Amino acid sequence: MTNASLSSRGSLLLPSIATLVALAILLGLGVWQLQRKAWKENLIAQIEARAYGEPGEILPETTWNTWRPDQDEFRKVRIKGTFLYQYETPVYGLAPAMRGAPAQGFYLMTPLRLSDGAIVMVNRGFVPTELRAPATRPQSQPADEAIIVGLVRAPEARNTFTPADDPARQSWFTRDPQAIAKAYNLERAAPFYVEADATPNPGDWPRGGQTRLNLPNDHLQYAFTWFGIALTLIGVFSAFAWRRLKGGSGELK
Repeated sequence: MTNASLSSRGSLLLPSIATLVALAILLGLGVWQLQRKAWKENLIAQIEARAYGEPGEILPETTWNTWRPDQDEFRKVRIKGTFLYQYETPVYGLAPAMRGAPAQGFYLMTPLRLSDGAIVMVNRGFVPTELRAPATRPQSQPADEAIIVGLVRAPEARNTFTPADDPARQSWFTRDPQAIAKAYNLERAAPFYVEADATPNPGDWPRGGQTRLNLPNDHLQYAFTWFGIALTLIGVFSAFAWRRLKGGSGELK
């Protein structure tokens, strides 16, 4: 083996390492999208099996300590109780818009006291920022029992970019029913909340039924995109390496 050939092969060391690292990342992203596809299909199946048809009852309080979202979330239910409007909690969020960017505003989380004294938090719906305060919108606060039909939802997940909640300032960024109940010293609160359906409220606010039931599932397309880029990378590097090695051999003639 000539020095020129060794030099050509040595010059491929760093590009080879960089290509392998990039290839591993691209393949990892493709596999991740396939995993997301399986997760999304399972989520869609849950919604289709639970969110439609006649509403049922919520799970009894005796089972709340073992409640699992994968077994109960998105189930359509009917609950009856008395709203504790004095504990209405606006949680910052975005609502899907018909056109343009999502609307900024708040979801109104309101405790509903059941006939046995237990508490189920209800997301009564979305209001834009200018209607956050109760005095800015028509109110319907009956003293007798209210009947709510909606979907069982798990507490909203918090990520590293979610600001910290500040109950003292009524500044909330996660729909966490037990955290909200704890802030008001409300005991026997359910670990889930119920998102009210789109039944109109007085003055059209708040607007319920914000859960998207028709979820897009484009993860297979994304996976093919990442795998395609990986194949392109292999082709580009192969051509580069062949030309580099051919060039090294040509220098000996």
